[in-house]
Amino acid sequence: MISRLHYISQETDENSHLDNIREACQAGIDWVQLRVKDRELDEIEEMAFEAKTICKQYGAKLILNDHVEIAKAVRANGVHLGQDDMDPVEARAILGDKPYIGGTANTWEQVELLYESKVVDYIGLGPFKFTTTKENLGPELGIRGYSNILNNMIIQEIDMPIIAIGGIEMEDIFDLQMTGCHGIAVASLINNSFDKKETIEEIKLLLPDGTFDDSGEEF
Repeated sequence: MISRLHYISQETDENSHLDNIREACQAGIDWVQLRVKDRELDEIEEMAFEAKTICKQYGAKLILNDHVEIAKAVRANGVHLGQDDMDPVEARAILGDKPYIGGTANTWEQVELLYESKVVDYIGLGPFKFTTTKENLGPELGIRGYSNILNNMIIQEIDMPIIAIGGIEMEDIFDLQMTGCHGIAVASLINNSFDKKETIEEIKLLLPDGTFDDSGEEF
């Protein structure tokens, strides 16, 4: 079951990745993506093992950004791969059939390629607008960009969960879900919240009902 709300980990002035993951899970997050780009592999693996323990404690799924081998080692629920990360087909060969594989897209052509790979379970489509969380952003899509891509998916009969990502604020969520997006991925919206539980509950009220069923089981 692919969640409607994906939490992307980040460090803040007050908290580490793991601190923020724990607080997000305590507040009701059930899908965590550990996204660490500036550490050595052994440190990322250590963080991943601890993140897995936290997620398991709260019944949340853990997805690793990139780092397919680490995901396999820690028995994560899956990986999320950017355009410059490992090819999803290669990742599927390493991980097996059960774990989730998410892919990143910025254009209709990239959505088509990910769908045609037949190994990707969902697509993170963005950026919606500018965000300081990620470097080397693609062109901002805005509501019109999402609408065009989601409409093309309907025309081409592509049935794939689309997760909107990139600078999403509370006031954007209703319009995004009206384009047909399955859900959203956020970091700062939750991390910067004074009351994370209240914020997460408010986000969930704005998201559509229903889920995409899938396994996403551990290795």
